[in-house]
Amino acid sequence: MPGAPAEEPIRVGGEVQPPKKLKDVRPEYPVTARSARVEGTVILEAVIDSRGMVADVRVLKSIPLLDEAAVEAVKQWRYQATMLNGEAVAILMTVTVNFGLEKA
Repeated sequence: MPGAPAEEPIRVGGEVQPPKKLKDVRPEYPVTARSARVEGTVILEAVIDSRGMVADVRVLKSIPLLDEAAVEAVKQWRYQATMLNGEAVAILMTVTVNFGLEKA
């Protein structure tokens, strides 16, 4: 395969601490989900590259009307680079995105 080998992400846990989030973007509540009064938590698995950018996201626990909004928000999050043995590394971590309708 041409080019540099892809960074193999390291799972957060043990000595690998979750990185500090530098930029948080709240998801936009989809109109169809709001009108259907759908609430809940979407659980995602995210690969954070060695620069702290979200490189890949996949849904682990789905709420179909909310998944896309959750993924789009998480793709915009930015983290402090995770250091391991003095070197920035890619990590794999689980993130949750909560959706709740405000009580009127």
